[in-house]
Amino acid sequence: MKVAMILAAGRGERMRPLTDTTPKPLLKVKGKTLIELHLEKLASAGFEHVVINHAWLGEQIEAYLGNGSQFNLQIHYSAEPAALETAGGIVNALPLIKRCLHEQGCFTVINGDVFSNFEFSCLPSQLNGSLGHLVLVNNPPHNLKGDFNLTGNTVVRQPPNQFTFSGIAVYDVNLFANLEGRKSPLAPLLFDLADKNQLTGQLHPGIWFDIGTPQRLDEINNMEG
Repeated sequence: MKVAMILAAGRGERMRPLTDTTPKPLLKVKGKTLIELHLEKLASAGFEHVVINHAWLGEQIEAYLGNGSQFNLQIHYSAEPAALETAGGIVNALPLIKRCLHEQGCFTVINGDVFSNFEFSCLPSQLNGSLGHLVLVNNPPHNLKGDFNLTGNTVVRQPPNQFTFSGIAVYDVNLFANLEGRKSPLAPLLFDLADKNQLTGQLHPGIWFDIGTPQRLDEINNMEG
C-alpha cells in the first residue's frame, strides 16, 4: 500500500496578497493548482492513499479536491484549527496514515508548496534500516548555506552543506510515534537524525522551486515548456 501525505496547512504569509483568499496549494502553475500536480504524479507512481493536512482556508482545499476519485486516489483530510508546522502536522495526521498503512511501514511526505519535475516513482519503497530518506537539491539562491551533504547515499551535515532539502521525503511511521501532536518544526528532528547517520538520501538535479514568494511563482509560470 503506497501512502503519501501532502503538507498544505501553511498560511503563506510571504505569498500575500495571493493567499489572503486562496490557500497556497490552490495557486496555479501553468493552469493547474500546485496540489493537483502532486496528486497526478502520485497517482501515476502507483500511490493509492493521500492524506492532506490543512488549516488556513482548508475548506477550499476539501471542496476543490473532494474524495480524490478524479485522480484515482483516496484522499483523507487532517484538519488543524491552527497550523501545527511540519512535524506537528504529521503527528496529528498519524492515525490516518497508520490506518492506510495498516499500522506499519513507510510513507511519502511532500511539501504542498514545491514545484518540481522529480518523479515519485524514484523514491524507495522500503527504508532498509534508516528512519527516513530525503530528496535533496542543489542550493537555491535563497538557501546558499544549504542543509545537508551526501556521503554515498547517507545524509550528513558537514559545512559547507552543498544541498537543500527539497520537501520530498519518505519516513518510517515509527519515527513520529512518540512525538506530541503540538506545533513543532521538522528540521531539528532531521538534523538530529543526520548527525546519527539515520537518514539516506538522493540528489535531484532537475527542476525544483520552493514557491515562497509571488516572484518565484511568476518565474515558474514564465518558464518555457
